[in-house]
Amino acid sequence: MLTRIGVFLFWLMHFLPFRILVWIGNTFGLLLYLLAAERRRVAAINLHMCFPDMNDTRRARLLRDHFKMFGRGVIERTILWWSSRARICSLIRVEGIEHFDAVKGKPVILLTPHFVGMDVGGSWISQQVDAISVYSTQKNRYLSEMLFKKRIRFGNQRIYSRQQGLRPIVKALREGCPFFYLPDQDQAVKDGTFISFFGVPTATITTVPRLAAMTGAVVVPCITRLLPGSAGYLLTFYQAWENYPTGDDIADTRRMNEFIEQRVLEMPEQYFWLHKRFKTRPPGEKSLY
Repeated sequence: MLTRIGVFLFWLMHFLPFRILVWIGNTFGLLLYLLAAERRRVAAINLHMCFPDMNDTRRARLLRDHFKMFGRGVIERTILWWSSRARICSLIRVEGIEHFDAVKGKPVILLTPHFVGMDVGGSWISQQVDAISVYSTQKNRYLSEMLFKKRIRFGNQRIYSRQQGLRPIVKALREGCPFFYLPDQDQAVKDGTFISFFGVPTATITTVPRLAAMTGAVVVPCITRLLPGSAGYLLTFYQAWENYPTGDDIADTRRMNEFIEQRVLEMPEQYFWLHKRFKTRPPGEKSLY
């Protein structure tokens, strides 16, 4: 019952002007900062690991700013879930669209790291093409079903659970369906290895180069930035990676991590620091969390 009430309140929010939603999101983020002690601790550890030379005052400010951005990302999803195509697109400015247009109808991996605006970019893409992506089932069945429906509300989107493996993704990629893929969370090292991320040995899946090799797909990164105030969003498509994959999965995955590092440095407050990114440690190293 509480979940349904919460969803109803979320639904009501989407009628509000965008500038009000931004204010609510910032406030919600600060409230989470005060109340979510465990997530605050996780984010603080991540920031310390990635920015060891940053002074404590600056890191503390970055931590608060991240919670505000995270709060915005949560609240502004109400627009993505219930607002019209016209309203959503009116808030999104797109750069590098020529890189997106150049690969339409071809096998392409849209590399989308975990920035707080990633679902905004996903919503825009789903209004242009029929794409594929993966999802994790939520513990709450009602919430899980609702999120699934919202992710496929535009076009003929295909979403597969992680448990289904790569086979349906490979098939769809070979058919020319773009794959909206988020490869930068700790999923242990069953399908990957330890690759440096900001100098920290980090469990990283090597799926991107392996998928590219299996399907002939090109890799086109796409990043969405939340703009200040009520300016909306900036979705940027980058040029398809050349000479990729090289046949060296480790080197190719390191290239991916280095690209993500560069984008994080451009807007560190918008990267998803609340996840236990360094949960899996190399043999012999103790847990960071």
